[in-house]
Amino acid sequence: MVQGRCSAMAATVLLILLSLHIESARSATFTVGGNGGWTFNAAGWTKGKRFRAGDTLVFNYNPSIHNVVAVNRAGYAACKAPKGAKVLSSGKDQIKLRKGQNFFICNFIGHCQAGMKIAVVAA
Repeated sequence: MVQGRCSAMAATVLLILLSLHIESARSATFTVGGNGGWTFNAAGWTKGKRFRAGDTLVFNYNPSIHNVVAVNRAGYAACKAPKGAKVLSSGKDQIKLRKGQNFFICNFIGHCQAGMKIAVVAA
């Protein structure tokens, strides 16, 4: 009887690990802007791409002249980071997408207005 319970528990653990592996295998990594990286006129970069919740966006850029800020729709439209927004500035930032709309801007003066912003919808 004990051996049967152990086998069932081992099978359950195996199924959980397998499902986690399959889920992580489905997520993709995208380099924002492709080879050019996170720079001006990035707004059109998302066209033709399909994103899912859990996918990772990699923002490569020169941190002395750019940054990345996750914003809401209003912040995206106005090119303005809301108070308390987390500003990323490593030059190699990685952000996991959440389900729904995800908005990112560079908040250096004039950069967002010059197209350094993206809106990503993750299924």
